[in-house]
Amino acid sequence: MSAEEKTIAIVGAGQAGGWAAQTLRSEGFGGRIVLIGDEAHRPYERPPLSKSVLAGEALPETTSLQKPEAFDALNVDWRPGVSATRIDGAAKRLHLSGGDVVGYDKLILCTGGRARRLGIPGSELPGVFTLRNLDDAAALGAALMPGRRLLVIGGGWIGLEVASTARRKGLEVTVVEAMQRLCERTVAPEISGYLLRLHASHGVHVELGMGIECLAQGADGNGLIATLADGRTLACDVVLAGIGLIANDELAREAGLQCEGGIVVDSQCRSSDPDILAAGDVAVWHCERAGRRMRLESWQNAQEQGIAAARSALGIAVDHQPLPWFWSDQYGINLQIFGMPAPGHRAVVRGDMESDSFVVFFLDGGKVAAALGPNAARDLRFARRLIERGTEVTPEQLADLQVPLSRL
Repeated sequence: MSAEEKTIAIVGAGQAGGWAAQTLRSEGFGGRIVLIGDEAHRPYERPPLSKSVLAGEALPETTSLQKPEAFDALNVDWRPGVSATRIDGAAKRLHLSGGDVVGYDKLILCTGGRARRLGIPGSELPGVFTLRNLDDAAALGAALMPGRRLLVIGGGWIGLEVASTARRKGLEVTVVEAMQRLCERTVAPEISGYLLRLHASHGVHVELGMGIECLAQGADGNGLIATLADGRTLACDVVLAGIGLIANDELAREAGLQCEGGIVVDSQCRSSDPDILAAGDVAVWHCERAGRRMRLESWQNAQEQGIAAARSALGIAVDHQPLPWFWSDQYGINLQIFGMPAPGHRAVVRGDMESDSFVVFFLDGGKVAAALGPNAARDLRFARRLIERGTEVTPEQLADLQVPLSRL
């Protein structure tokens, strides 16, 4: 069978799926591409949803991954508002909602994840939101009116970015986090402390180590009442649940693919069925830098793994082992993270942590394993180079502002 007669199906039309489709064409694949998305929207980028789109500063269409004419030029069989319901791996047939069946030669699963819901009484009341897609952003944005009171449940990245946007829009904001510090799962205590100071300086009240027992309608029928784990109550008008993501791996599980909180893939993005690949938020892969399997929820990984999966599906040798990179924009501060900080790493601070521009390096022996900090793009570019090259450095060199990182 010639390449022009083959079909590659992509389930999921987000960042990873959109880049997979684009890469197939840029690599010269002339066969049929079926792109299946359960949303009505063409592929788009999610980072602006909690920031410029939510603030009303950017129109939804500005998030599109490709311009309309560029998407049309890909000549894909585009199936918006359609879900995949079953994979028949033996017959290489993909069953869709509505009854259609698509035969495939290779299948790329970019099914992403869904926002974790609150499992407490009152979580389905009007005024309680999650934020994952464009429709969520539109609904939440309409509710974030100046003077209203927002309760953010979860002090992770989404919650903190929404808190920042809401403060800029003139809302009162309270963040309630069950763990002992902000973003505890992803950053070191030094950065958690910085984030706490940043939000407090902009008038956000933060409750750490605190859970929410239930939500209820206000006595007058307006607003909501949140009951905290210690019995206190908190009045609010809007609630955002930012408590993490659940990987959409049910389709893969039912097909018998190996899954561990996501679809397990190798460095070539292949699942336990070599004709089925996975990429993006749903993919679990062995990160050699971290020494463990992980699922990376980031714009960078969705793009790069989507590209890698497409190339792998075409038989091109790939080895997906990216240096993890993540960023967040809050109150005009750009915080970037390269690498994976670990508890055993030694933290070295370059600059003044009481300011809004510094870098924290994490040393594994004599090498930089990770680096992060706010408003330090230039230093972080050199930090990335140190990580990728495995350069031997000393804590004194990194901490000394008189030693240019470019010379290390």
